Amino acid sequence: MFCYTLGLFFTFFIPMGVSGVFGANTDEVKSLSVTEGDSVTLNTDVTEVQSFDQILWMFGHRETRIAEMYRQDFDMFDSNETFGDRLKMDSQTGSLTITDIRNEHSGLYKLNIISSRRANSYKKFSVTVYALPVPVIINNYSNSSSNSSSSASRCSVLCSVVNVSAVSLSWFKGNSVLSSISVSNLSISLSLPLEVEYQDKNTYSCVANDTFTTHTTHLDIQQLCQTDKDLYSPFDGVIPSLIYAVLGMKAVTLLTVFIMSNFNSE
Repeated sequence: MFCYTLGLFFTFFIPMGVSGVFGANTDEVKSLSVTEGDSVTLNTDVTEVQSFDQILWMFGHRETRIAEMYRQDFDMFDSNETFGDRLKMDSQTGSLTITDIRNEHSGLYKLNIISSRRANSYKKFSVTVYALPVPVIINNYSNSSSNSSSSASRCSVLCSVVNVSAVSLSWFKGNSVLSSISVSNLSISLSLPLEVEYQDKNTYSCVANDTFTTHTTHLDIQQLCQTDKDLYSPFDGVIPSLIYAVLGMKAVTLLTVFIMSNFNSE
């Protein structure tokens, strides 16, 4: 009788105790950051999914179902909308991989592991996607060497990208690299200066690239590198015109006064 009771104890209580295979239930949120175009995997921390386990993945604060695995069958609920064909599930662990991730895939992901033999378990992931911006080129007046004798013939420009991660920024002259800078940190800004001649006829471009994406901005020397005499003012030609108009009105007034005085004298 004792052995039978002990057997029941192990049958009904031990499986509940091994729910740690799935990880204890917690409100802790694991944060992940990824560059747009990369792939990210949300791990279940399960060694092997059993046939009686149901793996359920949900997205957003509304907890919309996006993927499910039960008895080795897969169901991608959102395959034709937000994620398209980007969702992949590992048949052994139930981990979810998002390929070619986009900015709209940023948000909260929730994992539910439902079992008829073990305690249910869940995990939360907060995913932030950083997009690679197009580099911007501006005239770098603050870096102009005004005291230099060559400053009158040279122009300083600055190429920048903001809020980037694992990105390289480079200046090209034609197909040749002039200078380059890279960063691996998250959410940082990069800037790279360049000096060119006003009359330079070469082709310059600033290129930002990460593992999957490349953005190029071409330098327009004529637009950004104008000399003082090339700068156009909306008031150009206005002052001389005003002077002529005032002189004309004054002449008309004097002529009118002269005519009136002669007429009255008669």
